[in-house]
Amino acid sequence: MPHPLTHDDPPRIGPFELVARLGSGGMGTVYLARSPGGRTVALKTVHHRFASQPEFRTRFRLETDAARVIGGQYGAQVVDADPLADTPWLATAYVIGPPLDDAVALCGTLPEPAVRAIGAALCDALGQLHRSDVVHRDLKPSNILLTATGPKVIDFGIARAAGDDRLTRTGAAAGTPAYMSPEQATGGEHTAAGEVFALAGVLVFAATGRPPFGTGQPADLLYRVRYAEPELSAVPDGLRPVLERCLAKDPAQRPDMAELGSQLREGTGDVVDHLPDAVLADIARRGAAVWEVRPSRLPAPSTEDMSTVSDVSRTSRPARRRLLAAGGGLLVAGGAAAWGLLRDGGGEKATGSPHHGGAGSHHTGAPRLAWKTTGGAIIGDARLLRVGGGLAMVSESGLRCFDARTGKQRGVNDELVTDSTESTVVSDGHRLFALDPGASTLRIVPVDFATGTVRSPLATLRGIAADDARFLAATDSALIVEGKARRGWVRAAVDPGTGQEMWRRRIATPGDDEIVATPVETTGLIRTQGEQVTLIDVRNGAPRWTAKVPEKLTGGLSVGARHTFSAGLLFLGTWELMALRLSDGKRAWSFGAGRDLGTRDNKPGVQRYGPPVVQGGVVYSAERERGLVALDAASGRLKWDLKKGDGPVLAFAAIPAADDAYVYVSPDNDSQWAAAVDRRTHRVVWTFQSPLADRGGAFPRIMTHPAAKRLIIGRGDAVCALPLP
Repeated sequence: MPHPLTHDDPPRIGPFELVARLGSGGMGTVYLARSPGGRTVALKTVHHRFASQPEFRTRFRLETDAARVIGGQYGAQVVDADPLADTPWLATAYVIGPPLDDAVALCGTLPEPAVRAIGAALCDALGQLHRSDVVHRDLKPSNILLTATGPKVIDFGIARAAGDDRLTRTGAAAGTPAYMSPEQATGGEHTAAGEVFALAGVLVFAATGRPPFGTGQPADLLYRVRYAEPELSAVPDGLRPVLERCLAKDPAQRPDMAELGSQLREGTGDVVDHLPDAVLADIARRGAAVWEVRPSRLPAPSTEDMSTVSDVSRTSRPARRRLLAAGGGLLVAGGAAAWGLLRDGGGEKATGSPHHGGAGSHHTGAPRLAWKTTGGAIIGDARLLRVGGGLAMVSESGLRCFDARTGKQRGVNDELVTDSTESTVVSDGHRLFALDPGASTLRIVPVDFATGTVRSPLATLRGIAADDARFLAATDSALIVEGKARRGWVRAAVDPGTGQEMWRRRIATPGDDEIVATPVETTGLIRTQGEQVTLIDVRNGAPRWTAKVPEKLTGGLSVGARHTFSAGLLFLGTWELMALRLSDGKRAWSFGAGRDLGTRDNKPGVQRYGPPVVQGGVVYSAERERGLVALDAASGRLKWDLKKGDGPVLAFAAIPAADDAYVYVSPDNDSQWAAAVDRRTHRVVWTFQSPLADRGGAFPRIMTHPAAKRLIIGRGDAVCALPLP
């Protein structure tokens, strides 16, 4: 969905008048623009900080060349380009049609004739690309647009000449993990045979709504791609044999693109003849809507804000975050990363899907979808922060702020990028703070929620480098950070009102495990990393106590694990579900020893209980291979459990939420993002079907937003909201 231009967007680029923004990510910005003759184009630019780097200029030139090779029949036709300009740009025909993943979200899985026709057309498209010795390297549903003339392949941001490794770091895997070939997943050569593997994955998604190797953490996906068998049980019988052959681990056993095309084309006609009516109607709607867009521009921020932004733009970004914005280890193509917003105006309902579980279950439809938003082309999951009545989304693509009730976009800042291990933006529940992305010495800056701009620095922590620094937490009384000083790592606190440094303490080198920190009571901060749990006094930075998770949990707390607390107890999901006393860190109770959860994961060293949530004196946690358990928070006594078969299979590692009526959990199903379990009847009353198909990421994040009366669900680069009861 187009958004207004910002105050500093130019009025035109080359001969094209800019009309609106389609999206902006870590690499650049995509505009809706019009030629002097009135032709509508999508115009992509590269951010200034990358335009000065020869590697990215070369990458942009190769993207332009690849787009020219595939042409207008199978892609977005190149209208004009200037990769040598001060700000390199590429203008292509504005392709009218939904991405394949949005089409599946709109109408469900596609019928076999449609999948065959789409696959045959894509074989022709990719075959044309390969005959010019170019490979796409990031074929996935969001990079395939369904139009009235057939599917189009877009986003050649990481395409390259076959055999040319110069633009890929040694050992790095470029692409999207769910659709990589085994050889690509190991950082090896990605040939036309690898594209056959990726295309088969795309067709499995179109036919089933799921990638062939599921979803999850990138490392888990890459492992499955290399060693696990694809899940093809839901693929139509007529398609399964050919797709199974395409997904062979050995490239030599896969058909080539021409052979695959001939096998898919049997008995099919034009793609448009097989598309569902809902997709055809969406294509028509998009075609009419593009002409309704009129140029508009946001006003400039205040003078104070402008001076701050100018200072930031003249200073280089710290090396780690620059690498992250550029793509880092798993390179992400940003050309098609356009943010879209759909608010429910009374005509759209979330595709809530009742789950038909065990006997005696009672289910109703999910609540009506309030709003949804997508974009960013990110790996992993964006972080979601409550900010008063709003919601902030932080990822590799930057900061996006929304009204949590309506979904209306507020502030945007493409400089404030972060990943799951590097918290550079925090909220104290009412305000946003960031680590200045343009400073070499660590500086904390307030962020305007309404505009996304950073204000004058609140504090400068001299002697602490900005590289690799991170926020631990923000409270009403302290902003707590960790960073590297001249003589080693330190932890420090700043008064959020005055900007005065409150204390600074030397700490051990943090290591590589993910850090999770949560304020507790009024003066404490719980910090977990690996197997270590520490309660820190925010008044002086001194550790009150340190404890370790059970020795059986050999890998420590899993990445993404969260903790919760209530009534003087801290609850952790580990090998067991346990409660530690906040007073001294000693164990108050534990649950799960001796419970048989199945032969596959019932062994030492495996985390068996997911992140807990506590509500009304009851602790809830997903139990691996079994279901949901509800324990008395004070004693750890089992009150009830939801067994496997009585409801959907749960994503054990997903973060749940709860309110007075329901526990909200995540089914282990890419197409179902949430399920509500009635706290009184202990039954699943509804499941919520994804309104946006597969958005990547590890698993949904569910959180309640009481101020906005919304249940927020995020997955990958997508966020949506349902009304709370």
